[in-house]
Amino acid sequence: MDKKFKLMKGNEAIAEAALRAGCRFYAGYPITPQSEILEYMSANMSQRGGVFIQGESEIASMSMLWGAAACGERVMTSSSGPGYDLKQEGISYLSSYNLPAVIIDVMRYGVGDGEITEGQDSYWLATRGGGHGDSRQIVLTPASVQECADLTYLAFDLAEKYRTVVILLSDGGISQLIEKATMPEAKEHDRSKFDWAIKGSKKAEETKVKVTNLDRSMDYDEYDQMMRDKFVSMHENEQRWENFMTGDAELILVAYGISSRICKSAVRRAREEGIRLGLIRPISAWPFPEKGFQNLPEGLKGLVTVEMSLTSQLGLDIRMATKFQTPLYGYLTTKYVPTTQGIVDYCKNVLAGNCKELEVY
Repeated sequence: MDKKFKLMKGNEAIAEAALRAGCRFYAGYPITPQSEILEYMSANMSQRGGVFIQGESEIASMSMLWGAAACGERVMTSSSGPGYDLKQEGISYLSSYNLPAVIIDVMRYGVGDGEITEGQDSYWLATRGGGHGDSRQIVLTPASVQECADLTYLAFDLAEKYRTVVILLSDGGISQLIEKATMPEAKEHDRSKFDWAIKGSKKAEETKVKVTNLDRSMDYDEYDQMMRDKFVSMHENEQRWENFMTGDAELILVAYGISSRICKSAVRRAREEGIRLGLIRPISAWPFPEKGFQNLPEGLKGLVTVEMSLTSQLGLDIRMATKFQTPLYGYLTTKYVPTTQGIVDYCKNVLAGNCKELEVY
């Protein structure tokens, strides 16, 4: 297969990159706006020697993922909105058993079933651990078709490095976008290399399944410390972000996904008008890139979160990253993709003193 693709959707780039990363088990269920991932896997998995299953539900698909991951396979599922909600119990199980897996959430807008329009209101659900109990998952946020491919490919390596769930948090705008993208090199995965993976039994008297969420070579205190150390390591080593024209900025926008693309246009347009805007784009939503906020420019008058949510789900993380010391404003567009001129006009009002600071609910 050719290394380069001229044009493809974000969803297609996610699926192809997963196959090239060695993913050989996919279970999922169709739901807008991520159905192309399932369709692509259905059409291409068998020729890679893998297994594709369209489960009877999101819950069933997630449970299948758990079993395959326990055998050391590179596994993935994908969903959106209410379908992603249904996967939370499975995320908890995968996390408690320290099993690597990649989960794609292509966000859609709205409470409950919501709407099929793009949105960015699954941020809290993805970044606050998922499911019940104490857990943390790495969350990556692509802002282009190329990043859909690159971050999916990376996600499998990170999942195995930390024995954790990695979530690719896309949105309808990015996943339905069509752009040029170059695919990473294809590689095969050796599922037998892990000492923790289920290998099967050669003798009739052996226990057929050996699964536990606690390594019996450790006591509870040792296990708890091991988990804390893992979360600390992820937090310190896996922060990713992009700075765009922030060196002399008087206002800095903070955005991810489709919103960040519009913000870049807004920064360029504002600077043509003599307004010094900049952008900090989180590439990892967890760990949140706190390091990207450590050297803000002198004379900065505030930060502006630009997101497609109602309650500023990104705002609290920005507040904590700046230790509540930098004024924060919010341009919140709910189910509507923000516009370049809308962002510029809002920033003009901020600089004119006509906007109140954001209240984070």
